[in-house]
Amino acid sequence: MSPLPSPSAERLGGPPSIPALVRARVRAAVRRPSRLTPEETAGRALTLRLVSLLLQYPDAELTTARAELTTVVEALPVTPAAEHLARFTGWFAAQDPEALERHYVEMFDLRRKSSLYLTYYLHGDTRRRGMALLTLNQRYRAAGWDTDGGELPDHLPVVLEFAALAGPGGGEAPLRRHRRGLELIHRALTDADSPYGHVLAALLTLLPPPTEADRAAVAQLVAEGPPNEEVGLDPYGTYGEGEFAPPGTFVPPLPAPPTHVPPAPTSRTEGPR
Repeated sequence: MSPLPSPSAERLGGPPSIPALVRARVRAAVRRPSRLTPEETAGRALTLRLVSLLLQYPDAELTTARAELTTVVEALPVTPAAEHLARFTGWFAAQDPEALERHYVEMFDLRRKSSLYLTYYLHGDTRRRGMALLTLNQRYRAAGWDTDGGELPDHLPVVLEFAALAGPGGGEAPLRRHRRGLELIHRALTDADSPYGHVLAALLTLLPPPTEADRAAVAQLVAEGPPNEEVGLDPYGTYGEGEFAPPGTFVPPLPAPPTHVPPAPTSRTEGPR
């Protein structure tokens, strides 16, 4: 749909100014998912749900469903997202389950730059992260969705499940807000030559393209890391009365502990990188 001219341009009877055109095109790009057909909306929700599943710890239930997941991905319409997911599921289906567990822990639990807790990239080790977690949880509750409490509300699979359930507008707003963190995770996985990079790439194809400001912010995150607040930090208790810190979950600045405890390794345990 062509962008509408600004009201001031209509009153003057001339074409809209260049800045007005730019703003209109940006607004159209951001709103585009809400104008999808019902079939496209359903396909988008399925893709988001698949990404959510594939980014979860590969426990016995998930690895048992690998053939079914591969079939579902193969049946998706041909899109860049579907192509990335197909590349991942081809690798995923062929791996030994214990190797998958070790790789998952290595990528997401022992590396800060590919942690799946999104507010960390935006707020780092500051009090603002506690408020961001509370706000996100309130968004879920306002939409009538209550998580099971097993994960923090900013854990990417949780955010993706909400997006799939709530739809392209408000449901995907947290993904758009944390796009820079998603870019950083994708870059870290790609640099590590992890097939999980394809899962993040599939997700990024569903979001508006990055701006120059986004690219600059990601470069700064790579160079400097997220914001840090070293003194008097109580990230979750202050704002959420402790509800956002279930036992064993990620609490910065330490790296996230394993989402699930894998079988005992056969070699020495590696430390965070």
